[in-house]
Amino acid sequence: MAFDPAYGSIFPRTTQVGNGRLAIGGCDAQALTREFGSPLYVFDETELRAGCREYLAAFRTRHAETDIAYASKAYLSRYMAAIARDEGIGLDVVSGGELAVALAAGFPAARCHFHGNNKGEDELREAIGAGIGRIIVDNFHELELVDRIAAAVGTRQAIILRLSPGVDAHTHAKTTTGTLDTKFGLPIATGAAEQAVADAQRMKNLELIGLHCHLGSPLFDLAPYDEANAVMLAFAAEMEGRHGLELREYSPGGGFAAQYVREKAAPPVEAYAEAIVSSFKRRCAQQRLALPRLFVEPGRSLVARAGVALYTVGSRKEVEGLRTWVSIDGGMADNIRPAIYDARYEAVVVNRADDEPSETVTIAGKYCESGDVLVKDARVPRTEPGDVIALPASGAYCLAMASNYNMALRPAVVAIREGKPRLVRRRETYADLMATDAWEG
Repeated sequence: MAFDPAYGSIFPRTTQVGNGRLAIGGCDAQALTREFGSPLYVFDETELRAGCREYLAAFRTRHAETDIAYASKAYLSRYMAAIARDEGIGLDVVSGGELAVALAAGFPAARCHFHGNNKGEDELREAIGAGIGRIIVDNFHELELVDRIAAAVGTRQAIILRLSPGVDAHTHAKTTTGTLDTKFGLPIATGAAEQAVADAQRMKNLELIGLHCHLGSPLFDLAPYDEANAVMLAFAAEMEGRHGLELREYSPGGGFAAQYVREKAAPPVEAYAEAIVSSFKRRCAQQRLALPRLFVEPGRSLVARAGVALYTVGSRKEVEGLRTWVSIDGGMADNIRPAIYDARYEAVVVNRADDEPSETVTIAGKYCESGDVLVKDARVPRTEPGDVIALPASGAYCLAMASNYNMALRPAVVAIREGKPRLVRRRETYADLMATDAWEG
């Protein structure tokens, strides 16, 4: 039978239930853990590619000169970089390591944007040497660094200035980035942004081609994009008159939401595209600016739904009249989001997927922290040791922020394509834990 429609926007669209068992991309979820071990992260390639194509179509039908730059901090591997490469989208990288992974997958450096509020000199030298397409300059220190490095290698580096427009997107305090009180960007309100434009225009080894801002994540409300466009494009028009800025590229960032729980749907890609592009065109017209090339940076909204985390149930603790704890073999070492962001997830027992829920439990991780809880008050069928629980929408920021806390082994990653699973990241071993240990005894 078809999968419960209540989960339709949370699990990959290839997900189905048959004979009481959940399958992703045609592969039985519990069988995957038997073959590849548990915990296990599963990515559905059909979902990943569909997300890339949806973003390209939604934005380019409204403004043909639009680029999609996947915010790779959400999840990056050589496999993911290859998907982005083949689907014709760019990459937003924030470290030398992310750039190295992209290049190792054959991703063109010219399609990469390099973000970050404190890029190292070595990282910038590596990026410029590789032929990075754009450096999103965040501050004056970096402006001088990029100019000096570009001069040393005899090139003129394209840059985009990241500005702080002073717009509150009303998202989580730890993921808000567009206000004045943030570590990111050159504030418009203080005059720093204008000074950076003037400085960049004078630097012989830099080519200032555009402006960028980012409001935070996840943004369920579309109105802040228009607020940011109004501020940013008015500033661009002022800089054109005062400093001769030619706005060739512009970005309102990303921050597009993904759906994690059944009762809180995220706006569809089409809604973001319509809100952003219509506002962008209207604000450019008001400021009498020629329409520049647009780029947007989806991250979680491209990969969250495509990834499913699978865990095996172990111990159970019943506290009468208070709570039932069900512990699984993963937790905050592979998904720290509930602990630091109060992130919420759904939970499905994959080998009892069409059983009626019969109890409310808290799904706890195995690590030595009271805060190691993945799902509070989950409604599930009664579980037994050996059952497998799936947390959908786990493709973003779980693996990317995974750690070796308690000397945990980071999980394996499997990708499913045309009904066949393949290992794209092996499970870590004890030898991996000690590979960088230089102690000789």
